[in-house]
Amino acid sequence: MKGKLLTSALFLLASLSLASASVNPANMQEVTFPSGSDTAHGLLYLPGGSGPHPAVVIIHEWWGLNDWVKEQAQHFANEGYVALAVDLYRGKVATDADMAHELMRGLPQDRGVRDLTSAADWLAHRKDVDPHRIGAIGWCMGGGYAVQLAVADPNLRAVVINYGSLPTDKTALSQIHAAVLGNFGGLDRGITPDDVHAFDASMKALGQSVDLKIYPDAGHAFENPNNTTGYRAADAQDAQNRSHQFLAEQLHPVQR
Repeated sequence: MKGKLLTSALFLLASLSLASASVNPANMQEVTFPSGSDTAHGLLYLPGGSGPHPAVVIIHEWWGLNDWVKEQAQHFANEGYVALAVDLYRGKVATDADMAHELMRGLPQDRGVRDLTSAADWLAHRKDVDPHRIGAIGWCMGGGYAVQLAVADPNLRAVVINYGSLPTDKTALSQIHAAVLGNFGGLDRGITPDDVHAFDASMKALGQSVDLKIYPDAGHAFENPNNTTGYRAADAQDAQNRSHQFLAEQLHPVQR
């Protein structure tokens, strides 16, 4: 009972932080970090206090590191996480779907995964981060990269996949050590309910921690209000509540 009360309290404070993020912006700074022989970029959002804090790797949609993704990172910082929004496109942001498609196709998958594993490692070596409490969350393209990060980084504690593509190879899935939560649209023609059910069955067969939810009346990218034809406010709120509560349970941020 005590644990449930603590989780409820954390979740309530998280919800309040979401509401106040716009009036209490987190401290943000542009950062670079090594990624193999390259230099990767991101925006770092810092919570108050000296820590050590849990940390979250924020992974953008196919649009790039735009204002909506920055808002998500800011929310997490306001909840007590060190939040690093990784810029997989190295400064480019799409202004229309054709450009987003071109940028996504132009991103080598191995470089994207390397940037993300490097980001998690960079966070783990910061004095204000607890290296044992690092998670990741992504949407759309970023949701697919979030689960790929979980495959590549055995030290990742928790991962949230929002309508991202799902791996099917059981050898890859067996390498996931993170607890997994996913939110998907029942009308999504890219990541279908059958894909979600197959991933769920494979993960459970391997004894992995997984919690997936399909929203029957939602399509792809239903959490982003900029998706004017596909945004589903009630489903989006529920998915965001699930995501924030899950990460609070797994990473235990210290609320301010």
